[in-house]
This record gives sequence, C-alpha cells and structure tokens, in this order.
Amino acid sequence: MATYTLANERLRALEDIEREIGAILQNAGTVILELSKEKTNERLLDRQAAAFTASVQHVEAELSAQIRYLTQVATGQPHEGSSYSSRKDCQMALKRVDYARLKLSDVAQTCEQMLES
Repeated sequence: MATYTLANERLRALEDIEREIGAILQNAGTVILELSKEKTNERLLDRQAAAFTASVQHVEAELSAQIRYLTQVATGQPHEGSSYSSRKDCQMALKRVDYARLKLSDVAQTCEQMLES
C-alpha cells in the first residue's frame, strides 16, 4: 500500500512540474507580447522575467530530484517504498543455494565412484 502512495506522490509531483512548465510558457509569451509593443511596461516585464526565472529554477530542482530518485530505483540502491533490492538479494541467494546443491551432488557422485572402485 505504501508503494502505491509513494508512486501517486511521484506522479502528483510530475503533474505539478508540468503545470509549472505551462506557467513558464505563459510568462515567456507575456514577455514576448510586451516586447513586441512600441511602449513596453517595464514593471510588467520585470515581474514576468522574475517569475520566469524563479519557475525555471524550481522546475530544474524538482526534475533533478525526480531523476535522482529514478537513478536510485534503476541501480537497485535501497530507497523507500521499494522491495527491488530485497528481491534481488533473495534471487541471488537462491542461485547460490542451487549452485551449492549441484556441487554437493558432484561430490556425492565422486565419492560413490570411489567407493565402487
């Protein structure tokens, strides 16, 4: 259940980033529209430019956080809400057990052959 909550939070964060990118584009459009006028409103340009810069920095930080999280998940590093690392450890342990069984079987066959000789 916690995994679904974490996944939903990640999706909501991405949706927030998407909305903020929309706001960035609106700010850029407003600045371009204002710059196309003969008499520009400097205060509006300053406000929109500041909002644009702040939004770009926020989006960059949020996307970096998302990328760091995805890098953790992809490399199998432990992170909250994932059982990938535990499953991988379990699979590797089972493979080692199978290998040990095979080797013990080989030793048993060798011993039987030596006893028969």
